[in-house]
Amino acid sequence: MDATKKPFLIPPEFLAYAEKHEIFGIYERLLKNLIITQPDDPLQATINWLKEPEDVLQVCVLGPPGVGKRTISQDICKAHGCIFICREDISALSDEGVVEAIQKRISMDDCLMKGWILDALPENREQALKMQAVGIYPKHVVLLEAPDRVLIERVVGKRIDFLTHDVYHLTFNPPTKEDVMQRLVVDPESAEDKMLARIIKYHRTIDGIANCYSDVLKNVNADQPKDDVLSQTLVHLSTRQRSNAPFTPRVLFLGPPGSGKSLQAVMLAKKYNLVNIDCNEFIKQKLKDDSKFGEAMKPFEERGVKIPDELIVNVVQERLGYLDAVKKGWILHGFPTTRSQVDLLNKTGHEPNRVIVFDISCDVAIERLSLRTVDPVTGRRYHILYNPPNSNTVKERLKTHPNDEESAVLKKYVDYRESLDDVLEFYTSANVINADQDVQSVFECIETILVYPLPKMLK
Repeated sequence: MDATKKPFLIPPEFLAYAEKHEIFGIYERLLKNLIITQPDDPLQATINWLKEPEDVLQVCVLGPPGVGKRTISQDICKAHGCIFICREDISALSDEGVVEAIQKRISMDDCLMKGWILDALPENREQALKMQAVGIYPKHVVLLEAPDRVLIERVVGKRIDFLTHDVYHLTFNPPTKEDVMQRLVVDPESAEDKMLARIIKYHRTIDGIANCYSDVLKNVNADQPKDDVLSQTLVHLSTRQRSNAPFTPRVLFLGPPGSGKSLQAVMLAKKYNLVNIDCNEFIKQKLKDDSKFGEAMKPFEERGVKIPDELIVNVVQERLGYLDAVKKGWILHGFPTTRSQVDLLNKTGHEPNRVIVFDISCDVAIERLSLRTVDPVTGRRYHILYNPPNSNTVKERLKTHPNDEESAVLKKYVDYRESLDDVLEFYTSANVINADQDVQSVFECIETILVYPLPKMLK
C-alpha cells in the first residue's frame, strides 16, 4: 500500500486470503482445543491438531425408539466413511462411564480422521452435560420425530441380524441378501408394552438433551420415506453455524431486469451499513464528472456505442477499493453480467464472498417492467397493476419508457439467460433464490445467506 497516494486503496487480496482459508476460524478452534485439553506440550499438540482434517462429520442422531435412528446413522456412515458408535459398543452403565467410553472412542485415529456418528447418544441431560465438560460437542445434532402411533406400528416389522446386530424392517428397510434374511430375529424390546415404556421414558428425557444442543439441533420429520429423511438430514449436515470471525460482506447480486436487485440492495445496505454500488448509476455519475474514467467513457456514450468492459471494470475496481467499501463491505449489482466481465473483475482481486441469483420467470419480468409508467406532467411513477392512477385523466396521459417496452424487456431477459450459465460456472457457490415473492420474504432469504457461513459439500 502506497501511503503517499490518495485515496488510500487497501489491496483486496488481504481480506480475501484470510476469508478463503478461514484464518480466524483456525485460531479460534485451536485455542478452544488447547484450553479444553490442556496438553503438557502445547506446541506438539498444536502440530498434531493441525494435521487432523477439519471437515469431518461429528454428529449425534437422536429420536424415540422405532423412529429409524440407526438406519439413518448407518446410511450416513456408508456414504461418508465415518465411524458408527452406538450404545451396544459401550459396556459401562453409569453416566460417567458412558461419557468416558465415548471420549476414549472418538479420540482414536479413525474417528479423528474420518469423523463419527453417535447413535442415540447421549441418553440423558446428565450425559450431555458431562460430554460438554470434557470437550465433546457435536457439530450437528439430528432429532428424528414421528407420532407415537407410527412408532408403535413400525416396530411390528422390526428385525435384528443376530450376527451383526444390524437393524432392518421387513417393509421399509428389508435386507437385500437371502442369508441375512435368514438370520433376522424379532427385537425383544419391540413388544407393545415395552415399546410404550420406552416412548414414555424418551419423552421424559429428550427436552433436557435438546436444550443442551439448541444451537446445532435440527428436527427432522421421520414420518416420510427414508430417502426424504436422509436427504433432509444430509442438508443439515452440510450447514455451518454462524462464525465469530470478522466478516466483511462482499455481495454480488445477479438477476434479470425486474427481479428486484436494486430494491433489495438498498434495504440490505441500510440495515447492515454496506456500500451499495449500482454499476449503471455509478457509470452515469462518472460520465457527468471530469474524472479520467468519465472522460474516457464519454466518446462511447456520445456515439451510442457500448462502453468497453475494460473501462467499466476499471471504474468498478476503483470504487470497490475505496476505504468505505473495504471497511464496511459492499453490494454490487449491474456488473458483471457476462463471463468475460467476471474474468476481468476477478483479475482485480475483488472477489465476492456471497453471490445471490434472483430467479424470476420471463413473464414476471415483463409484467413488472412493461406495465411501469410515468406521468409526464407530474413526474409521478405508476404501475398499471400494483399502483394504478386514481383518475382516467392521469391514466390517459401516462407514458412508458422505451426500455420498458415488452420487446426490450424480453431481449434483456433472453440475453441474461444466455450468459447466466457461463457466469455460474465461475461462481460455483452462488445461491439461487426465488425472487417472485413479497419483498420481505426475499429480504429474509438474502439475510440468511449473508449471516451464515456457506455450506460445505460433504465428501
